[in-house]
Amino acid sequence: MRTLLLAATWLCLGPSLDALSLGGRRTEAADGGEKPLRRVRRGWMWNQFFLQEEYTGSDYQYIGKLQSDQDHGNGVVKYVLSGEGAGTVFVIDENNGDLHATRRLDREEKAFYILRATVVNKRTGQKLEPETEFTVKLHDINDNEPHFSKEVYTGSVPERSDIGTSVIQVTATDADDGMYGNSAKLVYSISQGHPYFSVDPNTGVIRTALGPRDMDREQREHYQVVIEAKDMAGQRGGLTGTTVVNITLTDVNDNPPHFTQSIYQFRVPESSRSGSPVGRIRATDRDTGKNAEMYFTIASGDGMDMFDISTDRVTQEGVISVSKPLDFEKKPSYTVEIQVQNTQLDPRFMSMSSKNMATVRIGVEDVDEPPLFDKASYLMELKEDAEVGAAVGSVSAVDPDGARSMVKYSIDRRTDMDRLFNVHPGNGSVFLLRRLDREEAAWHNISIIATEFNNPRQSSHAPVFIRLLDINDNAPAFATVYETFVCERTKAGQVTAGS
Repeated sequence: MRTLLLAATWLCLGPSLDALSLGGRRTEAADGGEKPLRRVRRGWMWNQFFLQEEYTGSDYQYIGKLQSDQDHGNGVVKYVLSGEGAGTVFVIDENNGDLHATRRLDREEKAFYILRATVVNKRTGQKLEPETEFTVKLHDINDNEPHFSKEVYTGSVPERSDIGTSVIQVTATDADDGMYGNSAKLVYSISQGHPYFSVDPNTGVIRTALGPRDMDREQREHYQVVIEAKDMAGQRGGLTGTTVVNITLTDVNDNPPHFTQSIYQFRVPESSRSGSPVGRIRATDRDTGKNAEMYFTIASGDGMDMFDISTDRVTQEGVISVSKPLDFEKKPSYTVEIQVQNTQLDPRFMSMSSKNMATVRIGVEDVDEPPLFDKASYLMELKEDAEVGAAVGSVSAVDPDGARSMVKYSIDRRTDMDRLFNVHPGNGSVFLLRRLDREEAAWHNISIIATEFNNPRQSSHAPVFIRLLDINDNAPAFATVYETFVCERTKAGQVTAGS
């Protein structure tokens, strides 16, 4: 005999026992005789109730009915409910076993409740059935929109990437029941960002949607993409969540450097020393960072040996400098061809990274230079018996400048304190002022000064080494006075003693 029943729309029936017959006992028959033992059956028939969440009605929400075969409709049986939410969230009509929910419930807060029920005799309070446990499970509705793990995502992808290159993955979740229906079945779509990017509807992976020619950082670097996640498998009526993805195209070396002008002109004084700067040339590169680093070389021209070029690593400019002495009078101008290239090349874009050339014209400026002697030093010879006024030799210096200023000569008296020599101021002839004696000084070293007439501050010096030539002007002389002694009987030819 089935004694207690939980009835609901989605009720699954289970085994039941007779609540009034205890298992394993012998009971007396009505005639006083002894009944044989029989298997006791439980009086509850139960499994679980289903209740839809988010009920919005004004009355209590009906869940189902608990019934017992001990209830004969005479008002003696009382239904008693206990467990989670009993008396507050859930109430039972103690007379007929009707079970209700008293308020609106949210499955995402609590998905199920475990309750217990029994029947008792109203008069005696005695349990007529053993207490039985059952579950009220909330039936999910689509009341939660998808939420992304971030409000704003940041991603990057190299420019010139192939179609379908992965950029970033976005992820959304839905608090609804993923085991029931499609309330938590999400589909991703892109609402802003076409036609540059696409999103995988199932995984949320964002990929490039255009080819390398269209994804050019130099044309556009930043993109804002809006991704939607829609539940109900994307069907109409589903709820939607959105997120923003900021995508940056990172640089690749797909642009060669270019000079800002094709011809440069500089001027440099001829007096500039080796390493002196001549000028700077500039090239631009649309790439950034290491992809924009460049170096310069002198490719050709008549000034290849006279000038160098290096790269300023801070400004990325080419710095031209003097490498060898310049002479305006010999060559007043030079022309060189300068080449610029990136330091790091991407093999994929070698055809785009062509060499770029510029012409540099360098004018040498004339500088007022001091007179230039025709020799670095002079060696002159003079006999020691030469008369005063005798010519010793001559020096020659000219103004190397184009003006060819006249030159006058003089002796640096600090090198001829005794005023032994003089020089003709006009022609550079050196002559003797005093008689000389080789035996007193065989060499005389003096310095001749050449000075410009028009600019006395422009002068130069040349050393003159004068060697006196010996003449036979000294008789032999004994080193000392000798005394000798001879005996009176010494024979002819006999050696005598002396001291």
